[in-house]
Amino acid sequence: MSRPIIRRLKPEEEEVLRKREELAAIRATLAERELELVDLRSQLAAFEGRYLRQVGILYAELDEWKARISELEARLHPSAASTAQAEEAREHARQTYEEAHGEASEAKDFTASPELKRMYREAAKRIHPDLATDPGDRERRTRFMAEANRAYEAGDAESLKRILDEYEGGAEAVKGEGIGAELIRIIRQISLAKTRLSTIEQELAALRKSEIALLRRQAEEMQQEDRDLLAELATAVREQIELAKKKHESLLEQERHKPA
Repeated sequence: MSRPIIRRLKPEEEEVLRKREELAAIRATLAERELELVDLRSQLAAFEGRYLRQVGILYAELDEWKARISELEARLHPSAASTAQAEEAREHARQTYEEAHGEASEAKDFTASPELKRMYREAAKRIHPDLATDPGDRERRTRFMAEANRAYEAGDAESLKRILDEYEGGAEAVKGEGIGAELIRIIRQISLAKTRLSTIEQELAALRKSEIALLRRQAEEMQQEDRDLLAELATAVREQIELAKKKHESLLEQERHKPA
């Protein structure tokens, strides 16, 4: 009985196999990092919510009393400096209130820079769904164009550039069959995965260094000592509020007895 002939793989076929293994490995790592990023965002958002409910609203109240005190002092001792200080305190109190109560700040007029407009026009020329050659191409273009629109509306030039690069560098953009086309598609998939992985690592690093993350870490360390950081902060702010109320009442008395 003759043995079956085993065909040796061509060098390009071996390269495709190696690239497939590389792609599988980086996709596994990417999935883990994506999950880590989502988890960290969720944990920080939950802690920030607790902070705002327990401490943030008290800081908003404290800043309100500070603004009232500054306004009273400006009336008792009128000057350009005291007026400016009162206005600054009032604006700070407004911002703190909005942050503590989750309210959006006043809408700002959006003016796109010439560079952002140029990039958007370039994206529209290359990505627009009307340029599609088949239903699959139209679906892909529609998805990328929607992302480009959101980036433009947010004034995010960096995201707009990334979207255009991903569209043109995506595996779907490579046409044709055969080992060569497949190899190019895999190489592009690896490149995009590495880029995304790098972005995630940067986001994770930034989140871990954020103020809310540092505060959460401090809360966790204090919890090991059976202490509640947020409760202690809330108590300290309440004490400041009581002092501010007393100072406000004292200034009111001064104003009542101020000569006309």
